[in-house]
Amino acid sequence: MSKEHRVLTGITTTGVPHLGNLVGAVLPAIKASEQINNKSFLFLADYHSLIKNADSELRHQSSFDIAACWLACGLDPKKVIFYRQSDIPHIFELAWILSCLASKGLLNRAHAYKAATSENEEKKNQDIDKGVNMGLFNYPILMAADILMFKADSVPVGQDQKQHIEMARDIALKFNHHYGDILTAPEAIIDKGKGVLPGIDGRKMSKSYGNTIPLFGEEEALRKIVMKIQTNSLEPGEPKDSSDCNIFSIYKAFSTNKKINDLQKLYEEGIAWGEAKKILYEELNSFLKPFRDEYNKIIKDKPFVEKTLIEGSEKALSISGPIIKEVRQAIGIKGF
Repeated sequence: MSKEHRVLTGITTTGVPHLGNLVGAVLPAIKASEQINNKSFLFLADYHSLIKNADSELRHQSSFDIAACWLACGLDPKKVIFYRQSDIPHIFELAWILSCLASKGLLNRAHAYKAATSENEEKKNQDIDKGVNMGLFNYPILMAADILMFKADSVPVGQDQKQHIEMARDIALKFNHHYGDILTAPEAIIDKGKGVLPGIDGRKMSKSYGNTIPLFGEEEALRKIVMKIQTNSLEPGEPKDSSDCNIFSIYKAFSTNKKINDLQKLYEEGIAWGEAKKILYEELNSFLKPFRDEYNKIIKDKPFVEKTLIEGSEKALSISGPIIKEVRQAIGIKGF
């Protein structure tokens, strides 16, 4: 029998789930959870959201919306461990332990912190740490604790998160060097770009850019936002390059090979941008309708969502409890 392979995915609870989340995280994670040898851990990273979001009501609502989204899109709670980060106190205990091993120099090199200090330098602020809170600085430590707490073997991430997995790996190896072979050094599974969708402005679809296509908006709202997708100034009848087109890039993620080839021919024949957007809207609406219908059912049943997360947290605690006990024993925090 093959060894169980643990895969962990976290979702920060900021904002409403969008099309990019579906393609880049939700559907791939659900697919991975269905593989026989995988034990999947999926969690709502609600404490991570404190770094970027000071709105407590938005955080609470976002946690519910994201949980409902995953369930509506086909996540089977019986096949995964689906939980809220905040329900697992062992994670935060481990984060403190790891912070006592991680060097400040390591955290100084974290991309988010370097970006913040670089911006201050460009603005000629005397304090290069202006606007930097300790949550942002220590973010890689909490992320390492999320991963190491459950001895995850692999973590699917985008290229921009690869450094954090490498940091978690370095910290795990340092812990093991001092206290014995207890923590698992994780590997990053890098998304090479297949799961990255352009937003309506052509940049990567992201809440921070305000360029997203919401997952569960009603049909008319979906149509209106699709019609806002930016295109070039080519006129109807002029051949168009599908390889450099936001409409076509999104269409490819949701359609069949035959339909993709058919649209490719229409591009070569000079399809009007309005017609291309109409085709995209119809394809998206058809793809999303079952998810939207299920989501609208689930959001009316908050007790079901809460029960699902509590049951997932109980499963998670049954795993994290023995591991944190093992860690405490190793570092000498134990009874006499």
